[in-house]
Amino acid sequence: MTAWLERQGAAIRGLTGWRRFLFAFGAGLFSALGFAPVEFFPALLLGFAALVLLLDGARQSPHPVRKAAVAGWAFAFGQYLLGWHWIGYAFMVDPSAHLWQMPFALLILTGGLALYAGIACGLAMRFWRNGVSRLLVFALLYAAAEWVRGHALTGFPWNLPAYGWGASWAVMQSASLFGAYGLSFLTILLGAALAEFCSSSRRLAAPSVMIALFAGLWAYGAIRLAETPAPDVPGVRLRLVQPDIPQNEKYGRRYVRRNWERLIELSERPGPVTHIVWPEAAPPFLLDRSQVALEQIAALTEGGKSLITGATRASEGADPVFYNSLYVFGPGGKVEAVYDKFHLVPFGEYVPFADLLGRFGITKLTQGEGGFASGDGPHIYRIPGAPAVTPLICYEIIFPGAVTADQRPGWLVNVTDDSWFGPWAGPLQHLLIARVRAIEEGLPVARAANTGISAMIDPMGRLRDSLNLGRLGVVDTPLPAALAPTPYAHFGDLIFAALLLAALAAAIFLARKEAR
Repeated sequence: MTAWLERQGAAIRGLTGWRRFLFAFGAGLFSALGFAPVEFFPALLLGFAALVLLLDGARQSPHPVRKAAVAGWAFAFGQYLLGWHWIGYAFMVDPSAHLWQMPFALLILTGGLALYAGIACGLAMRFWRNGVSRLLVFALLYAAAEWVRGHALTGFPWNLPAYGWGASWAVMQSASLFGAYGLSFLTILLGAALAEFCSSSRRLAAPSVMIALFAGLWAYGAIRLAETPAPDVPGVRLRLVQPDIPQNEKYGRRYVRRNWERLIELSERPGPVTHIVWPEAAPPFLLDRSQVALEQIAALTEGGKSLITGATRASEGADPVFYNSLYVFGPGGKVEAVYDKFHLVPFGEYVPFADLLGRFGITKLTQGEGGFASGDGPHIYRIPGAPAVTPLICYEIIFPGAVTADQRPGWLVNVTDDSWFGPWAGPLQHLLIARVRAIEEGLPVARAANTGISAMIDPMGRLRDSLNLGRLGVVDTPLPAALAPTPYAHFGDLIFAALLLAALAAAIFLARKEAR
C-alpha cells in the first residue's frame, strides 16, 4: 500500500502542461463532493492533498509561481463550478429574459472568485520548501484567500472548507471555538498533510498530528452535544410558515389572491402559537400599502400573538426607493419594528456597475426596474412575549461574524426564499450554513423558507423540527434558549487571525530548520 501511494504521488507530481491543469480541475470537481448534499468529506481532504502534490511538481518546472497559480485557480474553479451549480436555477425563473445570462454569470462568478485561490497558490510557491513548512504556508495562504473571498466586493463565503464537516456534526461543534474560517484553516491543513502519505521521505508526523487534532475536536464535539443542556424559552411557541409557492407564480397577477390566502390559512391553523414567522417577501404586494391586508394581520395577531414577515417595502414619494425588508407586528397588528436588508445579493437585488452592464442587457433577476437599497447593518429588536431577536434576510446568514449587532440577541430569525436556489443542492447548503451560524454564536435560529427548508435550529446546530423542500405546511415548535456566548461569539475572527499567526511562526521555524 505504501509503495502504491508513493507511485501515485510521483505520478501526480510529474504532471505538466494541460495534464496538470485538467487534473487540478478534476480534483476541484471531486472535492466539491465534500459539501452538501453529498457530504462525502474525504473528497474535500483528498482534493487539497492532490493540490499540494501538484504544487510540489510545479516547483520543479520552469516558471513555478505562474504554474502553481494556474493549478490553484483550476482547482478552485472546478470546486466552485460543481458546488455552486445551483446558481443557474435562478436564471430559469424567467428564461425568456435571463436564461442567456446563465453561462456568463456562472463562469464569471466561479472563475473570478477562483482567482483568490490561484493567487494564494502562486504566493505559496515563493516560499515552498521540501518539508512540512510548505504545508503550513499552503494552508495559511489558502485560508487567507477564503477569508478574502468572504469579504472582498461584498463577499461570497459559500461552501467554505469548514462546511465539509456537515457529515460530522461533532467535528462541526468546533466552529464554536474557531468559527468557520478557523475551522476552514484546520481543514485545509489536514487535507494538505495527507499528501505526506504519498511521499517517499516518510514524514508522517504532520498527518499524524492533524489526525490526532481532529480526533480531539470530534471528542470535544461529541461531549458538547451529549452534555450541554438544551432547555426551551418558557411561554414561546413559534409557527414557521412554508407556503411552497414556486418563484414563477409568486408575483403573477392571477396568483396574488391565492398566495395571500395561503399565508393566512396556514397561520390560522389550530394550535397553541404565540409567534408566527413568514418567509422572505411573503406578501405578494407592498404590505404597508394594503389596508385590507393590515386588517387581516391585526385579526391574525389578536389574543397576544405576533407576526414576523419578510416584505418588499417602498419609501414615500414620486420616485420611491425599494427595500427587501422585514416587519415585526405585535398583538393587534401594531408595527413593532421594520428592518431593511443590509447585505444585498449582487445581480439578484442590485447590479454592480449597473450603467455599464445595462448596455449589454444584464439586469437583476428580481422583479422591478431598479435595484433594492440597503439597510444599515444587523439590528436587535424587542419583540412582545419573546427574547430580543436579530433578523437576517436570505443570504445575510452566510457571513461569519456579521450576523449580530453590538448587543447579543436571544435568537436569530432567518427568512428566505430558496426557490431561487433550485430543488436540491442550494437550499441544503444554505440550511447547513445557517446551522453553523447557530453553533458559532450559541444562538437558536428560526428559519422560515418559502419552498423549504423551514426549520428550528438549536444553539448547537441541531434541527429540532423541519419541513422539507417542496412541502406546504407549518413547523410548530418551542424556541430553544440561547447558550452562553461561545469563544467565537466573544472574539470573532481574531481567533482565525491568531491561528494564521501561529502557523506563520511555525512555518518560519520549520523552514529554517529544513534549510539547515
